Amino acid sequence: MKPALCLVAMGALVTDSSPQVCWLYLREAGVRELGSLGSGRHPSHSTTPAGPGDEVARGIAGEKFDIVKKWGINTYKCTKQLLSERFGRGSRTVDLELELQIELLRETKRKYESVLQLGRALTAHLYSLLQTQHALGDAFADLSQKSPELQEEFGYNAETQKLLCKNGETLLGAVNFFVSSINTLVTKTMEDTLMTVKQYEAARLEYDAYRTDLEELSLGPRDAGTRGRLESAQATFQAHRDKYEKLRGDVAIKLKFLEENKIKVMHKQLLLFHNAVSAYFAGNQKQLEQTLQQFNIKLRPPGAEKPSWLEEQ
Repeated sequence: MKPALCLVAMGALVTDSSPQVCWLYLREAGVRELGSLGSGRHPSHSTTPAGPGDEVARGIAGEKFDIVKKWGINTYKCTKQLLSERFGRGSRTVDLELELQIELLRETKRKYESVLQLGRALTAHLYSLLQTQHALGDAFADLSQKSPELQEEFGYNAETQKLLCKNGETLLGAVNFFVSSINTLVTKTMEDTLMTVKQYEAARLEYDAYRTDLEELSLGPRDAGTRGRLESAQATFQAHRDKYEKLRGDVAIKLKFLEENKIKVMHKQLLLFHNAVSAYFAGNQKQLEQTLQQFNIKLRPPGAEKPSWLEEQ
């Protein structure tokens, strides 16, 4: 498969198998600053003497030019680093332990998303079943009044359907709570950690780009001009190194807390799901209600046409 291509300003071409990495890098490099350029006006070529307003305008234009210049240089260096890594000519900094944890998180998120999708399908099926049982119970109750010879048979079937509806609503409340908790874990907690991971990956690319640049300057001839560029490169490299190490620490901490939170949440939710489903299919209404009380789950208000979970989807 050919790698995806990401076109950036200055005619640079970034190649990466993940388009998100390209976009994240551009965002981190300051590409948003380009949007402000449209508001600036080109300086007039009139021979009229410049006033204070013109001086301010030139100062603003100069600042914007510096922003674009820095962004362009940064983009060029990082694009060069990306291409070098892709074609095996450049080296990249790798934290094996952290990389394994990040890959495990991404795989776990994909699996939890599958569980979330199946849970939502289950709640939809349960809701449809409840609607059918409720309608069937009403039909049995109506027929018990109009069929004296089968009044008793229709009557206890109507009561059975009503009981099933009541237990089904209790189960639906438990499953909905389970799905809501999984959704929060996947779309908020895990996603927040992965956003920090993307920032870390962008910082790693910049760090390696400026490290390579510094190494190339160090191997070149030493003169007065080179010495100044070398000192500047050393300062820039150190700044990117500090940013990279800070984000690496942030990712490690977030991964640790995410794992602890995931175990705590899933222990509670899996116990809830097991107890509720087991009590429902065993016909144990008392245990089913105790399960909801144990986890402080409140059912939807009586008489509501739809459960709140369905309206939110």
